[in-house]
Amino acid sequence: MSGELILCRHIRTQRMVDTGIKRLDAIEPRRGAAVLLEVLRSEGCRYIFGNPGTTELALMDALTGAPDIRYIWGLQEASAVAMADGYANASGRPGFVNLHTAGGLGHGMGALINAQVSNTPLVVTAGQQDMRHNLTDPLLSGDLVRIAGPAMKWATEIINPDQIPLLVRRAFHDCTAAPSGPVFLSLPMNVMEQTSTVEIAELSTIDRAAVAGSLDRLSDMLAAIKPGRLALIAGDEISPSGASAETVALAEAFAAPVFGSSWPAHIPFPTAHPLWHGNLPTKASEIRAILESYDAVFALGGKSLITILYSEGPAVPPSCKVFQLSSDVRDLGRTYATELSCMGDIKASLTVLLPMLDRKLARHRGAIAALWETAATDHETRRAALRERVKSESVAAVTTPFVAAAEVVRAIGPHVAIIDEAPATMVSVRSLLESSSPRQYSACRGGGLGWGMPAAVGWSLGLDRQPVVALLGDGASMYSPQALWTAAYEGLPVTFVVMNNREYNILKNFSKSQPHYLSPRANRFIAMDISDPPIDFLALAAAMGVPARRVARAVDIAGAVEDGIASNRPNLIEIPIGTT
Repeated sequence: MSGELILCRHIRTQRMVDTGIKRLDAIEPRRGAAVLLEVLRSEGCRYIFGNPGTTELALMDALTGAPDIRYIWGLQEASAVAMADGYANASGRPGFVNLHTAGGLGHGMGALINAQVSNTPLVVTAGQQDMRHNLTDPLLSGDLVRIAGPAMKWATEIINPDQIPLLVRRAFHDCTAAPSGPVFLSLPMNVMEQTSTVEIAELSTIDRAAVAGSLDRLSDMLAAIKPGRLALIAGDEISPSGASAETVALAEAFAAPVFGSSWPAHIPFPTAHPLWHGNLPTKASEIRAILESYDAVFALGGKSLITILYSEGPAVPPSCKVFQLSSDVRDLGRTYATELSCMGDIKASLTVLLPMLDRKLARHRGAIAALWETAATDHETRRAALRERVKSESVAAVTTPFVAAAEVVRAIGPHVAIIDEAPATMVSVRSLLESSSPRQYSACRGGGLGWGMPAAVGWSLGLDRQPVVALLGDGASMYSPQALWTAAYEGLPVTFVVMNNREYNILKNFSKSQPHYLSPRANRFIAMDISDPPIDFLALAAAMGVPARRVARAVDIAGAVEDGIASNRPNLIEIPIGTT
């Protein structure tokens, strides 16, 4: 939400008393919970994501008189946090979370770490025991600030209802300021019950669209690179900055290949564009093999070269110069030495940089035009190879992961939002996407499983209840299945597609790749087979109020997904897939 102007709306209860001499303002006393809702309303907050307990009852009671703020019931705190994460990413607004004491905060910590790594703007609150008997160690009390602290930009406890407007307003400000991320407020029961006449101050107007410095110098250095020798990396930061169009214009100015981050939260570049070359791999040696073809790389946004498994050597070869543009100063020059790193909002900075480049690239027009022709041909060649692979694998007795991905992507089309937490098909899905939208695909950069199912629920809410397709691994589906119930309760049009290979396939494949491991030789993989007993996903969905079907034949996948989307209601599709 860099560059977003926060508009003013002054909300207070006012009684004017005319004494004949002067006019006096008076504010009706109201409980801390009501004060909180006033601040949320002034911030444009539409949803509270949570799972209530006794310490939240004052807030739940206050919500009965606030029909404009809807409580999204998550049944389990990890699900509630991931729903808020999905909502924030889809809507471009902070998500507001309300958890239950130390236990509920603990349940949500994995999802909160995901939000921290992904820079998701969340205002996280948790009910705290009544402070008046904290010295007696009452049930459910705990040091919430210390528990939450490691996953937050900051954390504090409100000790008086008069503090609510200032601290909640500050939380909304700070969670969106670069680098964005979750902040935490502890809400003791007595604070939420105590009355106050505190005024709700007006919203501040904050323009965060800072233009980077040294752009003229950067334009000189980029324009000096030989045409065809510069690669762009379209990082996650492009999406919250709203800079997809400017990124496309930058790529087209150079006719430069565009790669996505190795472990992305978003694909912020149109996947149907001929300059799109897919996401980078997650091993340093494989990234280096790609970047060796270029003299320089220009990374838009930070955290673009996340690696998973160790390999010898750096991801960036010594022959490749690095340029960066990011609003997060922590990522500039953090891992690799750079020729020039500029700190600023991506959209605002590219708006200034592009006219500079237009003048300085004039001498390369002919070479750039030739690169355009090659790019279009290469793009079609890559697409043809994908179609041929689908054709060759379609004859397999058991649906292969690639064919399952191809049929699902074909059915989804270029417009419906995709939330991806299906490791077995994830790389295939990304390679098969062909959309003009820079906002179709999202995944969890944090890497903690259990995000996808609830995030899809929040995503649909963030898109005003539009259809969403969630791609899920069978293992990942078991972390937050409570999200199915919330989807049914809210009547959200989410199609949950479970890619079921009945095993922890990634772990098995890695074990098989290690020549010194005993597991492959013994054909015994401890805690990696989910087959005895198998998980009955149809029964699980039915228990949560969601209709479900199993699709065993590849030729039936696309039709099932199309029907699921068209139903405009929550549904689950299980697709048994092979293990290769």
